[in-house]
Amino acid sequence: MRLKDKTAIVTGGASGFGEGIVRRFLEEGAQVMIADINGDGAARLAEELNAFSCAVDVSDPASVAGMAQAADKTFGMPDIFVNNAGVTHLPQPMEEVTEADFDRVIAVNCKSVYLTARAFVPAMKERGSGAILNVASTAGVSPRPWLNWYNASKGWMITATRTMAVELASVGIRVNALNPVAGDTPLLKSFMGEDTPEMRAKFLSTIPLGRFSTPQDMGNAAAFLCSDEASMITGVCMEVDGGRCI
Repeated sequence: MRLKDKTAIVTGGASGFGEGIVRRFLEEGAQVMIADINGDGAARLAEELNAFSCAVDVSDPASVAGMAQAADKTFGMPDIFVNNAGVTHLPQPMEEVTEADFDRVIAVNCKSVYLTARAFVPAMKERGSGAILNVASTAGVSPRPWLNWYNASKGWMITATRTMAVELASVGIRVNALNPVAGDTPLLKSFMGEDTPEMRAKFLSTIPLGRFSTPQDMGNAAAFLCSDEASMITGVCMEVDGGRCI
């Protein structure tokens, strides 16, 4: 119960890594709002887990403001905010990625962090406490070919995490990130281009522990970094990658 009496919002929480974080937070005693562009999926999971839900497009200022209003009405401004929602483009040479795909990756993976900070940091400052967790990627630490602009967006998120941590430390807000390696989630096929036994074997050969990361792995790491046990930890971008970045 390390998150007992805490409130949390997890974006992209209806599936994949986000769902793993939601489930772990609930097990640790938090009240959780599942925020996802898939509003129906968020509502179904919230009903199953006795949580709250909110439909949100994290790249849209009005939608993010609506999420903040919904949270305030539900349980007040959250103690914990997890920027987990993310997208990628299909693997291809950098000059062949369409401008629309580039704009979408930057809007969802980068602009969303700015928008959610604008929506939630002021109340955290006023309270004098808070934990923000950004879900970046090993792609931002050790980029793979063909995922060029996705790699860049996650490198941006890692730098954003550190600069947020430096600026907000003096007002009691901790900011950390997780860098997962590819996991068996809805995004896996997009990372690989095609989901075949051969492509999976090729990916796994780059991970020393020999398996993909799981939603449970992410939930465990997130629960620690967002708990009071990690009260001296800020600006850390923790690899959850089975040794991929060694």
